[in-house]
Amino acid sequence: MSITNVIINFRRHIKRRNYSPHTVKYYLSVIKQFVLWLNVPLEHADADKIEDYIDHLHQKRMQPASINLYLAIIRVFYNYLKYEEKINLLNPVTDNCRLRVPKPLPRALREDQVDQFFDIIKTRRDWAMFRLMLRCGLRVEEVAHLSLGDIDIKQRRIMVIDGKGGKDRIVYISDDAADALIAYLKLRTHRRVKKVFLVEKGDYKGQPISVRGIQKRMEYYAKKSGLKISCHHLRHTMATQLLNADAQVESIQDLLGHNWITTTERYCKVSNMKVKRDYFNAMGKILKRYAQRPSSPVLGSGWRTENKIELTIL
Repeated sequence: MSITNVIINFRRHIKRRNYSPHTVKYYLSVIKQFVLWLNVPLEHADADKIEDYIDHLHQKRMQPASINLYLAIIRVFYNYLKYEEKINLLNPVTDNCRLRVPKPLPRALREDQVDQFFDIIKTRRDWAMFRLMLRCGLRVEEVAHLSLGDIDIKQRRIMVIDGKGGKDRIVYISDDAADALIAYLKLRTHRRVKKVFLVEKGDYKGQPISVRGIQKRMEYYAKKSGLKISCHHLRHTMATQLLNADAQVESIQDLLGHNWITTTERYCKVSNMKVKRDYFNAMGKILKRYAQRPSSPVLGSGWRTENKIELTIL
């Protein structure tokens, strides 16, 4: 079995399944790294070899989520060898190989932090880029790939083409994000370039800004503002703000482009003001009923539930 030919065939296989070019490139990179590390023929690899490979990845200081992604790709590759190349082997990557991964809650910015961040942005391009992330929930890749034809200012909407997972979706533009976008487009001089956001200085002036270029701008503003913030935090903030304004979780799921509503429901655990309002409204009714009962022997006759108290939530 020629490893080179197998990898070339595997590349054709995943391309036929309509994987994005980025995904194809990443899959092949992972497979090549694994093959170079492996000191036995592919068909002789077993669960013990996979355990050794996990240790190898740990030594490289890879995060558990990244290791699990590597294992999932290798599992796909072995399934291809077995069912497409008809090689007699057992898949060494079993279900119990997966590492436990912490699931931190999404981090959203407070209102004052949002103001602190945008107060230091002085260029119209950057203001518009990050306002779209905050108000439309766009991912950094979606902002970088946004084209003029995707935007309908009159209808206040954007068609996100080929988003994560190759999905298209519609998002809507708030008034302040629309104002920021219009202000930037009025200054934008390179009319023939279809991409919306362009490099403004240096050798690449007038060319579409890259994902890394946007991230570098975010890192610059994060350092300048003193905030621990990334592009994705703006997306989290949009979802949390909509939830706290009583938007339906299903609507937020559509706007964010989540496959599963359980992904969106994670925001309910972060800062759900609706839960807080429901709790205090219901508790107010309960305490009102108790106010009509005899005084508490512990609190004394002077206690009334209508007395103002200050609560400190730890």
